[in-house]
Amino acid sequence: MNKFPEQLKKIRKEKAITQDELASKLFVTRQAISKWESGDSTPDLNNLIKLTDIFNVSLDTLVFDPKRNRYVRRFGKMNFWDFLSAYWWVVVLIVFIIGFFSAFWSGR
Repeated sequence: MNKFPEQLKKIRKEKAITQDELASKLFVTRQAISKWESGDSTPDLNNLIKLTDIFNVSLDTLVFDPKRNRYVRRFGKMNFWDFLSAYWWVVVLIVFIIGFFSAFWSGR
């Protein structure tokens, strides 16, 4: 999913740069910046690289939201509580199955 328009606007505001200032640094119009932020168009590769230099961020940070991209983090290192919060339903299912069969077998 393309998060570029949201990320561009968010990072630009965090750096306190106006659309006009950014446009002059990239040698494009303010309307081009506005279209990028609204998702109506996208910059070419050269302007993407210039944006990473201006904002001092990686291309991944500019294109993806690192806070929402948890796939690598989730399956990288997972402690007990992370596992339990992600797979609580498996633990409940196992406890239920053990309880069911122990009640079934103790009744015989």
